[in-house]
Amino acid sequence: MGDHHEIQQKPEQEPLLRIHTSYLNEKMNDLQRRRRLNRHGKGSSSGNNNINNEEEEENTIHQNPPPLSNLDPEQFKSMKLVLCLTAYLGFGTLIFFLIRHQIKGIETNGFLDALYFCVVTMTTVGYGDLVPNSKLAKLFACVYVFTGMALVGIIMSKAADYFLEKQEILFARAIHVGENVSLSELLEEVEAHKVKYKFFTASAVLVVLMIVGTVFLCLVENLEIVDAFYCVCSTVTTLGYGDKSFSTSIGRGFAVFWILSSTVCLAQFFYYLAELYTEGRQKSLVRTVLSRKLVRSDLEAADLDHDNVVSAGEFIVYKLKEMGRISQQDISIVMEAFRKLDFDKSGTLTEADL
Repeated sequence: MGDHHEIQQKPEQEPLLRIHTSYLNEKMNDLQRRRRLNRHGKGSSSGNNNINNEEEEENTIHQNPPPLSNLDPEQFKSMKLVLCLTAYLGFGTLIFFLIRHQIKGIETNGFLDALYFCVVTMTTVGYGDLVPNSKLAKLFACVYVFTGMALVGIIMSKAADYFLEKQEILFARAIHVGENVSLSELLEEVEAHKVKYKFFTASAVLVVLMIVGTVFLCLVENLEIVDAFYCVCSTVTTLGYGDKSFSTSIGRGFAVFWILSSTVCLAQFFYYLAELYTEGRQKSLVRTVLSRKLVRSDLEAADLDHDNVVSAGEFIVYKLKEMGRISQQDISIVMEAFRKLDFDKSGTLTEADL
């Protein structure tokens, strides 16, 4: 029951469709209960009137569901970020399309080339197959790359993190395939090993994206498998040597989505790798701190109020400090706030102090 209660406490992670369905089901169940009461407790005339009113209410519920703006703030925040990215790409594509004659290189379709150039610029891949060839184009490219790096770092990383979080349960199910594991147990395991599952999920997605990119370059761009893999690696790492790139209209249409997803996924992969390493070191430190034998100097350091007695609270604070979870400055700030609240200087807080 505890796990079930914990799941219900997180409505911000529920999809919008599920929230609408839950709302409608609740209303419909309420209407059905009222209908049963009307049938058993009221006359035919009033019962018919109530049934007609309830049918009207049912139609109203289906036609006027709760507004989306009141349902899921996190979903709308993500939508705003996606809209910002779309607007940014749209504005850049329009500008580069208008000055397309000031950009030299391998050309396919004017609009598609402009969009492709935006993505290659903002992700800092920079193949060199399309380059600005005028002062105006160069200045705009300089501005676009700086703003693009910020957007990729904020928007795309957040989107990738959100996507990977949604795949953690699928990854956990794959690990426990064939085992009788409940959803609550999976959720508990994912929460306990959150960073590890994010790292493994990012690794799996990255491998899939690299395989897809390699196969696509072989089939569409007619590259040999080694050259295709070489182009994929130089792209996802944003090296972008430029000797191998997407030169067809189909290839550049694919590259718009593939470059964005693969470069961000690689960044998330290294981020989770560093986080996993840090978490491992932190856990090792915690084990060392908890297993270490206490000496007299530890008791003196843990005795915050200098009464020669170490309480449970003082011991917890001392151990958290050793683990690096809090600092002496944090302790001093909190203790100062406590002293200001303790008007009677009793060493405890009561309603009188408040």
